[in-house]
Amino acid sequence: MEDINRQIEQLKRGTVEIFNEKELTDRLVEAAKEKRQLRIKLGMDPTAPDIHLGHTVVMRKMRQFQDMGHKAVLIIGDYTARIGDPTGVNTTRPMLSPEQIEKNAQTYIAQAGKVLDTSNDKLEVRYNGEWFDKMSLMELIQLAAKKTIAQMLQRDSFKQRLQNDIDVYTHEFLYPLMQGYDSVVVKSDVELGGTDQTFNNLVGRDVQRAYGQKAQIVITMPILVGLDGVQKMSKSKGNYIGVTDSPKEMFGKVMSISDEMMENYYTLLTDIPMERIKELVDSGKTHPKEAKVFLGKTIIKQFHDEAAAQTAADEFEKVFAQKQLPQDMPEVKISNEAITAAKLLTACNLVSSGGEAKRLIAGGGMSIDSEKISDPNKSIIPVNGMIVRAGKLKFAKLLIN
Repeated sequence: MEDINRQIEQLKRGTVEIFNEKELTDRLVEAAKEKRQLRIKLGMDPTAPDIHLGHTVVMRKMRQFQDMGHKAVLIIGDYTARIGDPTGVNTTRPMLSPEQIEKNAQTYIAQAGKVLDTSNDKLEVRYNGEWFDKMSLMELIQLAAKKTIAQMLQRDSFKQRLQNDIDVYTHEFLYPLMQGYDSVVVKSDVELGGTDQTFNNLVGRDVQRAYGQKAQIVITMPILVGLDGVQKMSKSKGNYIGVTDSPKEMFGKVMSISDEMMENYYTLLTDIPMERIKELVDSGKTHPKEAKVFLGKTIIKQFHDEAAAQTAADEFEKVFAQKQLPQDMPEVKISNEAITAAKLLTACNLVSSGGEAKRLIAGGGMSIDSEKISDPNKSIIPVNGMIVRAGKLKFAKLLIN
């Protein structure tokens, strides 16, 4: 029982709620006695191709279960992605094509392997199209009969839309039920999710009971705040750290967060003991810059290696603190015709989109030959040797064709 109590304490770290802790304890004890793996479910709709650190918060919890000997069951919602989960949005999400879903799914799985143990005895990947493609209309009606409309309207996003005279479509009520049915098919013992998935995951408990199964335990994790310190981490908002970002990019982005955000990032994105974290975020014991450097290196080591982490830290110190230009600055060939500042950033591959360029410039993140650029539409005439800077650590040197 001592081992189980230790596991519970580890699993509770960083969580928002466990529905409920006693059931989790009992299930862990039962699994130990029966020498069986618990099945730990995480559903992911492949609505975008890339994973950022916000996604890894829940994956890291799943990895803890794997390290305790249990099996992760990753559900790729290739079928439910065609409906679009209305979670956290006030409009119906557009349906994706099967080709885009499959492309995104393959990228998801590859990137999830940077966090999860992908060995066959620790990870099972399932596509929910496997069972929903075969579901008959009668079976769908039987599933829909498991919950009432009044119960479904308890969902915050539905209530908000109705209060604001925004349509809620009938098919959107099916999404939580279908996610719950995933739990029935894979016989989930525990389902993980962000706080935005609490309603869906609890519906899964009800659906499992309705189909004669023991209800899964639900563990919710907080939504990681993005680099802006305000909104949740999101690629579309440009406030993210991608798991495929280069060590230099990762480090520069970590160094940009506020001192107040460090405890949250340390808790959710590292395995450093809480006692040590308290020391690191206490400015009386550790200088904030030192704590942030250590955080950046710790995160980078998880996705790259220790040498890459140290190189990124050294490069940041040289470029940012000592105001030196990096040695490995990429050279970009360009014509000497006038171009807007936003388009120049895109042409130099310093941003991924025009929208990101405009946000970066609005936030004071662009300079040309050390001169700040504040207008994305400012006309720039490229000159040979001109240095374009985006953010703290991205540079390009222009070569005129």
